[in-house]
Amino acid sequence: MSDTTPLLATVQLAAPGLRLRPWETSDIDALYEAAVESLDTVGRWLPWCHPGYVRDDARAWVELCRSSWPGGEHYAFAIVDDEGRLLGDIGLNHFDHPQRRANMGYWIRRTAQGRGIVPRAAKAVAAFGFEALRLQRIEIIAAVDNTASRRCAEKAGAHFEGIGRHRLTIANQPVDAAMYSLLPSDLIQPADAQSSAMS
Repeated sequence: MSDTTPLLATVQLAAPGLRLRPWETSDIDALYEAAVESLDTVGRWLPWCHPGYVRDDARAWVELCRSSWPGGEHYAFAIVDDEGRLLGDIGLNHFDHPQRRANMGYWIRRTAQGRGIVPRAAKAVAAFGFEALRLQRIEIIAAVDNTASRRCAEKAGAHFEGIGRHRLTIANQPVDAAMYSLLPSDLIQPADAQSSAMS
């Protein structure tokens, strides 16, 4: 997109029971709380979530997310429930603009895990990527042993494409990763599946 500045204040994505919106400065304390709560789950796979995490780290993340929108470098969404409680984060980054491709990353706080939040959020963000950003491919990369993240990708409709050897680095160690992709056609359900989902 040529000018994404207006999107920062206006983009709101909806998913069943969820609202996805750009990060706000008022989220800093909630992000800090969610990160500290999730050190043993999120922190196992994402190095930013570590025992030394402080409020300044949360502030830096929110500021980075907000500043990245205008340049189209990173579209990060806070995931909140119907009551406004912060549940996690999901976004599109690592853009390859000539190939119209991006990566999708996500995490959910410990007390909100296992509720199908990521698959619902991922479909909404993928639709945003395909429709608003004109992407033609979204990739999800998860460590082979990160079964929760892999299940989320599969439930969102992503297709498993193989194992990338030493595709990620976690705790300064190279690890193999499962590679998934979403295409625009993956978000289109057959009519019978749509009707059964609505019944």
